[in-house]
Amino acid sequence: MSNETPPNPVDAPPSQARQPLSRDGGPAAARAGVPAAAGPTNRSNPLTAPAAALVAGIVAARYVEFGVGELLAAIAALAAIAVFAGLAGAPRRARRPAYLLALAAAGALAGTTRRPEPAPQLDAGSREVVIAAGCVVEPPAFSDGREQFVLALEPGANVRVSLYGDQLPPLRYGQNVELEARIRSTHNYGNPGAFDYVRYLARQNIYWTASGRAGSVRVLKGQCGSRLESALYALRSAVLDRIDRLYAGRRWESAMMKGLLVGQRAEIERTWIEDFRRTGTYHALVISGLHVTVVIGIFLFLLRLASCPAWLSLILTPAAAWLYALLCGGSAPVARAAAACTLFAVGRFFFRKTRLLNLLAAVAIAFLIADPEQLFDASFQLSFLSVAVLGALAVPLIERTSQPYARALRHITEVELDLHLAPREAHFRVELRLLAETLRLLSRIPARVWLFAMQAVLRAAIYAFDLAAVSAVMQFGLALPMALYFHRVSITGVTANVIIVPLTSLVVPLGFGAVLTGWQWLANAAAALLGAARAAAAWHAQWESAWRVPDPPLWLAAALAAALVLFAAWRKPPLLAAAAALLALMVWHPFAPRVAAHELELTAIDVGQGESLFLALPDGKLMLVDAGGIAAYGRSRKPALDIGEDVVSPYLWSRSIRRLDAVAVTHNHEDHTGGLPAIIANFRPRELWTPGRLKTGQKFTYGGAGFDVLAAPEGEAKENNDSLVLRVTYGNTSFLLTGDIGRQVERALAGGEAPLRADVLKVAHHGSRTSTTPEFLARVHPEVALISAGFENQFGNPHRDVIERLEEAGARVMRTDLWGYITVRSDGRRLWLDSWRWHTRPYIGR
Repeated sequence: MSNETPPNPVDAPPSQARQPLSRDGGPAAARAGVPAAAGPTNRSNPLTAPAAALVAGIVAARYVEFGVGELLAAIAALAAIAVFAGLAGAPRRARRPAYLLALAAAGALAGTTRRPEPAPQLDAGSREVVIAAGCVVEPPAFSDGREQFVLALEPGANVRVSLYGDQLPPLRYGQNVELEARIRSTHNYGNPGAFDYVRYLARQNIYWTASGRAGSVRVLKGQCGSRLESALYALRSAVLDRIDRLYAGRRWESAMMKGLLVGQRAEIERTWIEDFRRTGTYHALVISGLHVTVVIGIFLFLLRLASCPAWLSLILTPAAAWLYALLCGGSAPVARAAAACTLFAVGRFFFRKTRLLNLLAAVAIAFLIADPEQLFDASFQLSFLSVAVLGALAVPLIERTSQPYARALRHITEVELDLHLAPREAHFRVELRLLAETLRLLSRIPARVWLFAMQAVLRAAIYAFDLAAVSAVMQFGLALPMALYFHRVSITGVTANVIIVPLTSLVVPLGFGAVLTGWQWLANAAAALLGAARAAAAWHAQWESAWRVPDPPLWLAAALAAALVLFAAWRKPPLLAAAAALLALMVWHPFAPRVAAHELELTAIDVGQGESLFLALPDGKLMLVDAGGIAAYGRSRKPALDIGEDVVSPYLWSRSIRRLDAVAVTHNHEDHTGGLPAIIANFRPRELWTPGRLKTGQKFTYGGAGFDVLAAPEGEAKENNDSLVLRVTYGNTSFLLTGDIGRQVERALAGGEAPLRADVLKVAHHGSRTSTTPEFLARVHPEVALISAGFENQFGNPHRDVIERLEEAGARVMRTDLWGYITVRSDGRRLWLDSWRWHTRPYIGR
């Protein structure tokens, strides 16, 4: 045994002497179970650089064609260089580039070899009614006015089925069923800025959508699927049934609790959550890492109450996290949070310090090796960016501001601990004791009581400050991806998150408590908190600015991202100022719309079975004719998809458009006006043209182009034949916009005196056979015919007779259902054509 006396903590070096000790001699932070903070350096987070190298390689493989042999040779060569350099005694810093380049090459190899496979094909036409038979792999849920479920025709080849009617038999996971349905392939809107819906579904192995009558569904004998998933879906169904009973007759509470507890969002209506979206608090309503953290915290608390050994808690907690992830449908954000919980538990089991950024990098590496394609999912990016911002920016800020005072408040009555704290912390403790002693002399209340009271108040204040600081940093750090993906930068999100996140976090344990016990008072308490969160969101939304952020230029996005990364690494105030200035520039967006100068442009935006036309006029004025939409057809609730918000607006934002000069409405049908409220809110047009405000025969100049009003009914435009018809001219070229007029109006126009000749004809009524008559075509004699129609739509538009008539008239036919957006530009003498099909290739893989 050594005779050396252990050094007194007071005599230790300053970095050791200032470490707070508990009464049993160990560090107070460790005794309290506080994990080590995440620092920005590679030394404390050794996995961040390898994760970044892996990401760089996967991104490179997305845009550059690599040979597998070349990448394998590069990996081997770089690894050999690093190994031999190590054997030769080279320092680690000299070997590090070779290792990182080898990881980047490995990422490129993973991205190259794990490309999506070709999608499966069905031998059936879009209008053909087929008998679809398979296994129910996702039970029915009521969504968008219909029942929807997922049917596996074969393993890995799924179809999302929508059923109409009231005769749907009770379906559950693992049943074999067959039904009569019309099946069509999944399809994207062919516009810049459009959400890649095909890829989103393909990553769930869904390649088709089908529609049919509920009465055609027949349950077959036998079972399919896995027993584990069957048990999980049975548990999930039991939870959903209990929520229905607890909130019987309360649609909003029932739907929101289903979404908040188990991720069942099918019944949530868009209008219910719009205030949360506007204030940047929608993340508090969806299943995410936040909810997993709350569930894990509850579970750990219960284990502590049960005096569960620490080693057993570290085993049971990840198991509970994975069970919850599976109960929520195995969604990617929850699975990533469960994986992080598992790594955290493993690290604690082996007495390793927990560093947030290092943990994040480890989870990212594991998930990207398993599936490199998910790097390009917005959900993946936002999940990891939010935690990275928390670890790289928010945690260091808290450590430098409130954390010293939080440490000083621990065991404040133990005077001997003052010697082991930093001077500022020790001084703060002494001042509090002096204040408590002064208050004791004035009130005769013991100083210990005053100390405990001040401790409680200060801890609450520090907690509020930490919440506000985290919220502000998150709003700042995530402003770029929020602008890119959602075109929003919230102003009120800082305070809204401080209120709403704690409220919804409390809803989760109360909601699960109500589900487990069936106690109505718990369900009512959870609903009350959820209602308070809704009220807070509504109050903040009224102060939220209505502006939306168009796509920033690439250089600006890259500069802002670089400034944030550099500030996280070096903490230099000029870098923070640069990031703030670039963020302000992104929100201000003083950049001109991307349109050709002194030209007339007509773009038929792909909005499905609807219509929306964008006009860029020669002097720079911007105009929209109709805003698309989805016909209601007697549905009791609006569709979840808002064409104005989700299709037309992203296209305009992709072209750096922030404001419209005019919006014209041809007639009041949902497929033309359904997106109008979103367009007016997002782009605040200076003028609104409606059939009632324009007069037939009216001629005027607007934006450097000539406008002839060929048809405009005097009253409200309720029918197709009431459509506003405009002829737009520029130089020697002209465009004819016909709305949804039928043969009756076409006959009247063809027999009238107004000029109809047009180089470009926007074909009426989506190419329906009731329009585009031979007499009308003879007067118009177009060179180009644009048809706005939905992909494999139920009406069969455009009709083959119309296509034949247009081709016989010598017109070049271009359709949005096949070509995506279609643009025709004129300089007054010549025409130029462009389309989505000429610039992209569709996502066809798994």
